Amino acid sequence: MRFVCRWVIVVGILLGAAAGAQDLKTQAPLWSATPDAAGFEKQENDHIAAGQKAIVQLLAVKGPRTVSNTLEPYDEAVRELGTAGFFSGLMQQVHPDAGFRDKATAMTVKIAGVTTEISLNQDVYHALQAIDLSGADAATRYYVKRTLLEYRLAGVDKDAATRAKIKKVQDELAEDSSMYDRNISDDTRSIEADASELEGVPKDFLDAHKPGPDGKIKLTTNYPDYFPVMDFAKSDALRRRFYETFSQRAYPKNLEVLKKLLEEHYEIAQAVGYKSAAAFDAADKMAQTDGAVAKFIGELDAATKPIAEREYAMLLAEKRKTDPNATEVFDYENRYYSELVRRSEFNFDSQSVRPYFPYERVKKGVLDTAAALFHLTFRQEPNVPGWAPTVETWDVLADGKPIGRFYLDMHPREGKYKHAEMAPVLQGIRGKQLPEAALICNLPLPTADDAGLMDYDDVVTFFHEFGHLMHHILGGQQQWAGISGITMEGDFVEAPSQMLEEWMHDPHVLAKFALHYKTNEPIPAELVERMDRASAYGRASWVQRQTAYSAISFDVYKDPPAEVDPGEVVMRAYKTHTLLASIPADASSFAAFGHLAGYGSAYYTYMWDKVIAEDFFAQFHPEDLTGGPTAMRYRHTVLEPGGSVSANDLVKNFLGRPQNTAAFEKWMGMEFAKGD
Repeated sequence: MRFVCRWVIVVGILLGAAAGAQDLKTQAPLWSATPDAAGFEKQENDHIAAGQKAIVQLLAVKGPRTVSNTLEPYDEAVRELGTAGFFSGLMQQVHPDAGFRDKATAMTVKIAGVTTEISLNQDVYHALQAIDLSGADAATRYYVKRTLLEYRLAGVDKDAATRAKIKKVQDELAEDSSMYDRNISDDTRSIEADASELEGVPKDFLDAHKPGPDGKIKLTTNYPDYFPVMDFAKSDALRRRFYETFSQRAYPKNLEVLKKLLEEHYEIAQAVGYKSAAAFDAADKMAQTDGAVAKFIGELDAATKPIAEREYAMLLAEKRKTDPNATEVFDYENRYYSELVRRSEFNFDSQSVRPYFPYERVKKGVLDTAAALFHLTFRQEPNVPGWAPTVETWDVLADGKPIGRFYLDMHPREGKYKHAEMAPVLQGIRGKQLPEAALICNLPLPTADDAGLMDYDDVVTFFHEFGHLMHHILGGQQQWAGISGITMEGDFVEAPSQMLEEWMHDPHVLAKFALHYKTNEPIPAELVERMDRASAYGRASWVQRQTAYSAISFDVYKDPPAEVDPGEVVMRAYKTHTLLASIPADASSFAAFGHLAGYGSAYYTYMWDKVIAEDFFAQFHPEDLTGGPTAMRYRHTVLEPGGSVSANDLVKNFLGRPQNTAAFEKWMGMEFAKGD
């Protein structure tokens, strides 16, 4: 899931709702009335106007401030603006037409301006501050408390000139953040390869990539092309060439955009009273201070290095089998030699499991697993149009009653978001609106001649993003927009999704859906055991890379922008936190690191939450991951509260204590757990 910028959080995690109680029969699917560009703009502007009208209503109140006369219209503004914000953000990422995406980008910027204006309105702030909460429930009190914090972080208590400056910079920040994302989405690059260079890649990949009239095979930087080549192609020259092309996506365009983003974040932080953007970003997180973030990155590096050194020694030894004089392994070689290590040391070939992971069966398996775990039912809505032909619409039911809806947009196409995310569509409001979300992925598209066989990592990604989806739906049953769904501190949002990844390793779970696409035989238990052991290889190296990304994200935002060279930051982070050697193309890879726009300095969230996720997972019975009382206790204690309590409290409520790293460190070194 991509992190939500503070301009959204200021007025709650945004959404839209119709008046009156809703169910899935009366709440029409998102694409029921397909808008053209003009219709889209009218629809968005209507929601913006409704949100502004609610603020006018709030400000017109005379007499004592109450929950009903002040918080309710405020939350109505949150919902109306959110309808526009979520829709424009989604269309910017997924609409097939570039002109429509341009309209959506412009609308996203406009909505950001409106929400920023509200976040700097002192009259709104004082009205919220004056609400009598003596009779309010705990969730409502927490909502107001957190909203007031976000207002102060927005600079609402500053003088008029400062607020005007912040408003101007926030508008520019929204525009540049959108541009940073668009530059990545729009920049699909390609290389050409001879068939001989693709020796080693799966046969179904070759079948889907026939040579052109000139005998060359076109390979794009989309994930379904990129990763199989980097994992399996024997040609070192091809892999390096492809890696260099992949690393330079959105470069040099995003160099200038990132420089502007750094300036804008810094200006806002300084105006509000923080020394840096990193310090400002931490103020409303679980970590609370930039010092705590820096300390965490350092501790992560220290805990990871001993295990990573053992993994690297195995990697270098594998390379020396064909290059006896090798003294280092380059980053672009990592996936390829890691695959060879898994074959030689763990008797596991990643290609051996691909026939058990055809897309349609994996989809069913992920849904069935989540249904069993959370006691839910998923039902596809037939004949519902989408923004692209392959988009599917699904209902979520609990005890036979609808509690939400989601959309699956799972396959790559030109101009679409290139990674994987859960994109909120509507935030749930108890008694008024059911939550909706979309999964945006780039997984293989099955056809009549191609089962859409997925790599191991593809399946993990599916589980991960579905974890976000469950969090959004199950947490989307709150009274208020601002605390519904995934609206807690930003450095908790990845924990539930990372925990759900672990179900991918369970042989009982896999046996139910991992069936050979030709023979229909279930994946053998011994193959799963070898797969799990082999998949544990490289975890510390992966954590090192995530630590490097965390450092890049933190370091570009912790210093004054004039002192920051993004390319140097990248190369320093790789050298400090990983054992793999870099090549010059690595220096430009920041341009395709979209989280620098979305997460700002807070990419550390992924590892912070991985620690929590493994601590959570350790509470489940390893022989019965979907049964017993733990799953429902987790649903009720962690997911369903949404953002109605602090994430620190969510963790303590489930674990009975704050998180610790014991389970994470055990997970990281699992490949060595049964001896050397």
